[in-house]
Amino acid sequence: MKKLLILIPVLTIMFSCSKIPENGNESYLSGKGVFILNEGNFRWGNGSVSFYSYDSSKIYNDLFLNVNERPLGDVPISMLIYGELAYIIVNNSGKIEVVNKNTLISETTITGLISPRNMALASSTKAYVTSMYSDSMAIINLLTNTVTGYINLRRTSESVIVSGAKAFISNWIGGNEIMVVDITNNKVVDSIKVGTEPESMVLDKNKMLWVLCNGGWTRTIQAELNVINTATNIVAKEIVFTDKLASPSCLNIDGIGETLYYLESGVRQMSINSVALPSVPLISESGHYFYKLGVNPANNDIFVTDAADYQQKGSVYFYKKDGTLVSTFTADIIPGLMCFKQ
Repeated sequence: MKKLLILIPVLTIMFSCSKIPENGNESYLSGKGVFILNEGNFRWGNGSVSFYSYDSSKIYNDLFLNVNERPLGDVPISMLIYGELAYIIVNNSGKIEVVNKNTLISETTITGLISPRNMALASSTKAYVTSMYSDSMAIINLLTNTVTGYINLRRTSESVIVSGAKAFISNWIGGNEIMVVDITNNKVVDSIKVGTEPESMVLDKNKMLWVLCNGGWTRTIQAELNVINTATNIVAKEIVFTDKLASPSCLNIDGIGETLYYLESGVRQMSINSVALPSVPLISESGHYFYKLGVNPANNDIFVTDAADYQQKGSVYFYKKDGTLVSTFTADIIPGLMCFKQ
């Protein structure tokens, strides 16, 4: 009898955390929330997708596997929602899984990509996908969900942001440039020198491009925040991290484009009008290891992942915009970048 009492709550927890709950014919995935991309272990093929639902205040794990009855693949790294579809970029598998955003049911798979990293819309029918190991950026036809061409950047690429008729692409590993592409003809038209290893970028309300350069893994070069005028392609401001050991990452911005967030010994917050870096974090790590950061553009809720020991399931911390902790929940192995569903 004692064993029965122990097993019942365990089974309840397993099903509430891993299955998609149904309300009539409508999945909780149809509501607002945040997708968490669990990278899994490199070359193990155990990457997965979790979803935190604002409606139920719960997290649901292993969604792609449960819905499609096949693994997602090796290292899901980023995700883009456009219309009724979601595009899940799976880095080491060299593919993009195209799914229905409300059910995660697979629509198709875009294959033949080399180490894809991030995706940005160039128009209603065209997207760009960066690559860690290729010198070219892929062009995706969103009507057919196929690769229709490549843009030769002559260097690898990481972050990509489109502003007006231009796409700005960062050369991350070992690089110090932002390439500029004319999206009307898919041609490289300029390059902008920035700090070492531009890791992440955001666009503010004034169409100024903020570039977080982490300085490289050797920590011999200081990290920087560079600000580029997207109209002129000129660096308008440089803010240098004084500590060479600083390792900032995951630059985010709020929904109105006024407040920046990034990871550096906690979650840092600063105004786009600031001329100095924040001296103290908004949210302290407090013994945790913050891995990735996401800020909900609709309400400025802050989500931070903790990869733990990179072997066991990691955690996600949910904070309000003032840094107050709301809840903590368990995702899967190496919870990484997030994608907000409104």
